[in-house]
Amino acid sequence: MRNPIPNTGIQPVIIRLLIISFCVFLIAAFATGCATDPSQGYSFANTFDDSIKSVAIPLFRNETTSRGLEVQLTESLIKELQLRTPWHIAPTDRADTTLVGVITNTGLVALSDDPQTGLVQEQAARITIRFEWRDNRSGDIIVARDGYSASSVFSPSQNVGDRLERGQRSAIEKLAHDVISQMRSSW
Repeated sequence: MRNPIPNTGIQPVIIRLLIISFCVFLIAAFATGCATDPSQGYSFANTFDDSIKSVAIPLFRNETTSRGLEVQLTESLIKELQLRTPWHIAPTDRADTTLVGVITNTGLVALSDDPQTGLVQEQAARITIRFEWRDNRSGDIIVARDGYSASSVFSPSQNVGDRLERGQRSAIEKLAHDVISQMRSSW
């Protein structure tokens, strides 16, 4: 039986040095890519304004003929804010900030139709809003958007039979998610 001779050459030392150098490079690359200010690159810091503790979300106005969407949107905004932010909901007179808005337009866009019947197979429900997030303490507008919209695809065909309300509900949930995302600190 032959005893293995330990490899005492320079090759294992070079491999170890390469691995260590690569690890140091990765650490340096990640450390310089992460900033404490979210507007200056990647950050592990909280992207929500720490000075804000509460938000009021009164019922959005609805300038369209699609009734009830304002209630659904307001409820979705409140749920989304409670799930994804450190802030809590408060009455307007006691809140640090207020989110107000208007549903300005709703519409349907036919995406595809059945070539034999001409009936719509896929449709998109689109909801457009205008909103403003105001600091009640200073009166400053934190975020304001006009013509902000979201859409959702649904299938109104007889086989699948999605209802218009399903498409609108999905568009409302997307809007609520996107509006709350806009309320994060500036990037």
